[in-house]
Amino acid sequence: MAKVYAVSNQKGGVGKTTTCLCLGDALAERGKRVLLVDLDPQAGLTTILGFSLDSSAPSIHEVLVGQIPLSKAILKTKSGALELVPSKVDLAGAEALLLDTEGWQSTLRMALEEEKHSYDYILLDCPPSLGVLTILALVAADKVIIPVQAEFLALIGLRHLHRLIEEIKKRFNPGLQAKILRTMVDTRTLHNREVVEELEKIFGERVYKAIIVKTIKFADASYARESILRFAPGSKAAQAYRELAKEVMKDEEEEGGEGA
Repeated sequence: MAKVYAVSNQKGGVGKTTTCLCLGDALAERGKRVLLVDLDPQAGLTTILGFSLDSSAPSIHEVLVGQIPLSKAILKTKSGALELVPSKVDLAGAEALLLDTEGWQSTLRMALEEEKHSYDYILLDCPPSLGVLTILALVAADKVIIPVQAEFLALIGLRHLHRLIEEIKKRFNPGLQAKILRTMVDTRTLHNREVVEELEKIFGERVYKAIIVKTIKFADASYARESILRFAPGSKAAQAYRELAKEVMKDEEEEGGEGA
């Protein structure tokens, strides 16, 4: 059964979509079956993977409002290693519709249950907000990956997400776990290096060892409609996501051993 990871942070521009795509690709390189779900109405993940936002193909919007099952919205990507449930701008309208539905918080979790047997990992790309769509992802997820930019203000923003995660655990998803991924790190600056170290001091084992460095190659890869692993497979950034995939898999193996 698939493990579900939400990639979430209410701050935009911290590498959520990049992380969702590149981690998915790194897991696929290791032979894992991966489904990506674009939960952002801006549809960045859908666009990077080369799909038109004007397409008549079904999206996560139709799934959430109960028009179709998840299986009807899954698309094959050009890489062949990843599959995608796309997003569209109309996803923003689903939030209001869902709020009128009893038990709306579990809508995504129930939709994913139907397809969990087909994948090893399901990665949810969350919008840059703490609204309805992020709540759906946190209720559905086994774990949350929180990409955090190596800046002091990012530490402050973590508090808001932490409060929401604790509330979700209390009310809907007691097994939910969270780990921090340090992103957009410029190792040349003292400030970035200090924040990288501070995050590890504060959160300890709840921080991934992999560090995602800042590089123009991410923007170039997005323009080329590819992940960094395909655009620049030998780069430090690509290797960092491979290391992250190893950590994710190791965490699952260790937890599986403890439960055995």
